[in-house]
Amino acid sequence: MLRVRRPPVRLTLILTAVVIATSVLGLGLLRAATYSAPAAYSAPVFPTPSGTAAASSAGLCGTVPTRATRELRGMWLTTVINIDFPSRPGLPEAQVKAEYQGWLDLAVAQRHNAIFVHVRPSGDAFWPSAYAPWSEWLTGKRDGKSPGWDPMAYMVDEAHKRNLEFHAWFNPYRGTQPAPSGPGADFRKLAPNHPLIQHSEWALAYPQGKAARLYFDPGIPEARKFVEDSMLEAVEKYDVDGVHFDDFFYPYPVAGQDFPDGASYAKYGGGKSRADWRRENVNTLVREMDARIKELKPWVKFGISPFGIWRNSASDPAGSDSKGLEAYDAIYADTRKWVREGWLDYIVPQLYWYAGFGKADYAKLLPWWSALVKGTGVQLYVGQADYRVGEEGRWSDPAELDRQLALNERYGVQGQVHYSAKQVRADRLGAVTRYRDKHYAAPALVPVMKQLPAAPPPAPRLIAGTRGDDGAVRFEASSSATGWALYRVDGKTADLVATGRGGTEVTDPAPPPGAATYCLSALDRSGNEGPASAPIAVSA
Repeated sequence: MLRVRRPPVRLTLILTAVVIATSVLGLGLLRAATYSAPAAYSAPVFPTPSGTAAASSAGLCGTVPTRATRELRGMWLTTVINIDFPSRPGLPEAQVKAEYQGWLDLAVAQRHNAIFVHVRPSGDAFWPSAYAPWSEWLTGKRDGKSPGWDPMAYMVDEAHKRNLEFHAWFNPYRGTQPAPSGPGADFRKLAPNHPLIQHSEWALAYPQGKAARLYFDPGIPEARKFVEDSMLEAVEKYDVDGVHFDDFFYPYPVAGQDFPDGASYAKYGGGKSRADWRRENVNTLVREMDARIKELKPWVKFGISPFGIWRNSASDPAGSDSKGLEAYDAIYADTRKWVREGWLDYIVPQLYWYAGFGKADYAKLLPWWSALVKGTGVQLYVGQADYRVGEEGRWSDPAELDRQLALNERYGVQGQVHYSAKQVRADRLGAVTRYRDKHYAAPALVPVMKQLPAAPPPAPRLIAGTRGDDGAVRFEASSSATGWALYRVDGKTADLVATGRGGTEVTDPAPPPGAATYCLSALDRSGNEGPASAPIAVSA
């Protein structure tokens, strides 16, 4: 069985580091059933995309139509075992801040408009929380003591300064990481204020042995509410744009071992099968989180990045043409139901396989997910496997991700999230530069979600622009809206050239040397765009 998000280490290292490697973000444990030896490479032939599905027209700049792409672009910034950030635990505040700014600068350079930051990796927190101890991946200690500053407040503020949406990424049920990278199932090594010390009746250890970690029992209603409350605390305290889960609900199965929730099943099972009861527990978490987020802050988006296969068609006629691990049966995640019930604003399936892979073919799974979201109001983004570039076989072709993004456009995908930030920065084989220049050549506005509050702002006022010594054109603007979009006339259209959030300074960083005409529009918190300003000309 294949698990996604395997770190790019050689097989010999995987065998010696299996405890750590299988502990994070779907790392490696369940690969066998979906893995096969790489075949001789033959580039698949995709149909030519029929235009960029995300392209949209926002209005008029004078008499010229404005044109902007609506597409979410982001990357996962992983904190658990310091995969991406911070580079190591226990760093001083100034260095943590400098590293984070570097990641945001990378996002801007890649023309992203969102970042997904791991703020609750294992029952811990990157903010001063009444529900969880400080994360050891930040402080370097398990004593629960404050580092003396608020990383979450800083991270949200800095992202917004660069007009990046901040999606707070949580792992709901994980309580610890396994030894040697974390305390594992040893209560004596937990922070004194860890909730699983205070409520040991909620704790379950799985799997047996050195690889064990502690989980909050999803079958205990009080434990589920506590987990929800701990995440909603961050939503209430901080100006986040989204709440984000990945694929960790019930743990991925280990051969010969079942998750030890017999006591809670006996008490709360209500006559259901164990599998149906577990699925309903996860469904309840998803449904309640969606409702509680919208009650607290209706503009905050809720999304999940699940394993890329719901069920195979051999198990269920509604399933995909695939032969891999099934999230529905293995981890009790009924991802299809979440979409059909509208309990999400967006879904980001982890399609971490190449096009043509027999057991999980990107070119077959993508149409399945595209058909699933149609008519639901749930937006489809795709989790892209930047970490696999450079592996043997088809991943050794730097054009593989480029072709996948082209296929996304054909099927109306509304965005991509790349795993992970470190792999985006590494740009192996030049693959990241290749897809950026072909698919992210211009800035993009985030897609509008009709279910979120909408208040398109009135047209802002754009004041005369001046050219600086660096060549950029800078304007002053008058607007109280959340964000802005700057358009420059290019022939028969006015194309989006820059975006920003707040403030009054508007800049075109790369204008042409000659005269140019501009318009500015304003956007509300949900990305809804109002009419453009009157055009303004800037001389050569």
